[in-house]
Amino acid sequence: MKRFLILLLCLFIPISALAEDEQSIQQRIDDIGTKLLNANKIEKRVVFVYSDEDKQSLLDMDTMLESGQVIVYRNIYKNIEDDNELAAGLARGISNSIKSFDGLWGGTLTALQIKLAPKKFEIVADKRAVDFMVKAGFDPVAEIIYIHKISPQKRHDLLSNKNLASKRLAIVYEYIYTKYPYFLANNQYINNEHYQNFLLTSVNNRKLLEEKVKSGSSKKLKYE
Repeated sequence: MKRFLILLLCLFIPISALAEDEQSIQQRIDDIGTKLLNANKIEKRVVFVYSDEDKQSLLDMDTMLESGQVIVYRNIYKNIEDDNELAAGLARGISNSIKSFDGLWGGTLTALQIKLAPKKFEIVADKRAVDFMVKAGFDPVAEIIYIHKISPQKRHDLLSNKNLASKRLAIVYEYIYTKYPYFLANNQYINNEHYQNFLLTSVNNRKLLEEKVKSGSSKKLKYE
């Protein structure tokens, strides 16, 4: 009976109401994306698009590199809980999009380099997203939440064009720890379930960082 009432109610929802909801999502994405662009004084043209398609990735890499669009897909958007998390995804998209404009032939060569070395530029985008977020007034710890939610952990990354999610998380954590320690000292996400799971699954990687800090070493850590 309850399911029937819900179905009946849906039949009488005006199409304009559905469109308005999608419009409000687009407006939210535009507002946060534009705030990131303005705060970081990014002069390149970047367009933000909400898509009701379902895809495995929040951001369409090929589209970003070819047209300067940052596309947010429905199935990932619905798992984003606050503006900081959305800013994390958009900041990563902006990073790749503007990078593709630089270099020879209007950025064509750079876009090709990104495609040929996706692991390297994935880390570059992660770090730059942290910088973009802080400059725009967002909490960069949300990028840990964002990556934790959307990036599954594979057994290894030897034959993959993606880094292990655990490596990305450890590198982002170290970057925040080193450059923006305030956000970890005053961590608003400390009780977040995803952050708590990150702490649980990153014990070994965080021990490596702790030892590095104690020793005063500047070497690059090999996270797992």
